[in-house]
Amino acid sequence: GEFPKNFYWSVASAAYQIEGAWRADGKGLSIWDQFAHTPLKINNDENGDIACDSYHKIEEDVAMLKAIKVTHYRFSISWPRVLPDGTTELINEAGLNYYEKLVDVLLAANIQPQVTIYHWDLPQALQEVGGWENSTIVQRFKSYAELLFQRLGEKVKFWITLNEPYAIANIGHGYGVSAPGKIPGRAPYIVGHNLIKAHAEVWHLYNETYRPKQKGLISLSMSSEWAEPKNPSKQEDIDAARRHVQFYVGWFAHPIFKNGDYSELMKRRIQEKSQGQSRLPEFTESEKQRIKGTYDFFGLNHYTTVLASNLNYPAFLTSSSWLVDIQGVATIADRSWLGSGSLWLKVTPFGFRKLLKWIKEEYNNPPIYVTENGISERVDESLNDPWRTHYLKNYINEALKAIVHDGVDLRGYTVWSLMDNFEWAVGYSERFGLYYTNYTDPKLSRIPKESSKYYSSIIRCNGFPDPATGPHLCLEPQPEGKKLLIVLNRFILRIG
Repeated sequence: GEFPKNFYWSVASAAYQIEGAWRADGKGLSIWDQFAHTPLKINNDENGDIACDSYHKIEEDVAMLKAIKVTHYRFSISWPRVLPDGTTELINEAGLNYYEKLVDVLLAANIQPQVTIYHWDLPQALQEVGGWENSTIVQRFKSYAELLFQRLGEKVKFWITLNEPYAIANIGHGYGVSAPGKIPGRAPYIVGHNLIKAHAEVWHLYNETYRPKQKGLISLSMSSEWAEPKNPSKQEDIDAARRHVQFYVGWFAHPIFKNGDYSELMKRRIQEKSQGQSRLPEFTESEKQRIKGTYDFFGLNHYTTVLASNLNYPAFLTSSSWLVDIQGVATIADRSWLGSGSLWLKVTPFGFRKLLKWIKEEYNNPPIYVTENGISERVDESLNDPWRTHYLKNYINEALKAIVHDGVDLRGYTVWSLMDNFEWAVGYSERFGLYYTNYTDPKLSRIPKESSKYYSSIIRCNGFPDPATGPHLCLEPQPEGKKLLIVLNRFILRIG
């Protein structure tokens, strides 16, 4: 069947992963510049200094988007490229000009921009005064966002405040394997607290000051796995699976999409594990009212499913990590699930539909946009990627089932990613792109993989044509010039 009319079909990227030009035209340093230049932090000590050089390749990037025929393109703004020291005291016009030009070229190609305000690359200057652990970051983020609304808001109608706050708070400040590389303590909860407040302030700023004229949408993108009980006949495993999802995405979704506060389960478990004063900060009543309902849609990044079971951690661990504090959950994968180029990513399309339905039921049926979904490989120089075509076909089909059978209000879908790029701590070893990036070519040429053509056919058909109706025009090879007349004539003969 088909997706709803005016469904958004998109692909995604992030500034640090593709732009390169790390010191060009007045750009400031980010925490990822700092982290990636720290020995032993990144696979093969690689970095994003050049990446895909998208800073100098707007036309090439948009040509790829046009070839895939997406309706939207999700990209992020580099905060230090626009504000080198993180504050509006010094505005880097060259950096702003890059994004203004990108937006103009996209619109000229009839592709709508979906702009992520923060995708992990905090200005290093702000990190040196505490970064997301310092409550002053809330106002800094608001000022940065306002500049973007002022300069881009007349043309950008889809905003994402934060990408994956869970990763910012826990991967970056808990596990320490992502910038800025902090290790466990109270930091993840403080960071998460400030992220929620920063998002809320930016939402209100847009809603009250800029939406009346600019008429766009704004929310945040949250990541979540789906979890199935390892033993479906054990209630404790069933509870562990639901707890995993609740604490993964619910950490941030519960305050924003429900009541302005963390869930009672989260508060109770952290209090129990904190051995005294809870490590989880508290919102004031006025903050709860300020946070509740600060969304226009539910942005979802999803890739895989896990099997969850209850696990009681040893007592000597109970003062350390997020996992210990609020989950008590062990996760593994079923050995029969297909793998990918990433150890954590198993092909489990059934979980996608279940998660979409859970979001509908848990958060009162919000409009949902899938803002990331995709699969990796470690095969170099491979343009034939049937594993990605298989992944996209089955995941997108589960999304369609969620709409048709479960009544999920799904309005858009985004593939991660447009092209192979710098994949954070694993460097360039894992490739998620619909386009192959040739890193050995000084021009960093981009070549379409077979999966890009398959995704393009889904976009042209707005879903999956019913084979019972016979060959469908949307599946014809895309012609040029006189070939178009031949195809049209064949179609007329077929229906005539």
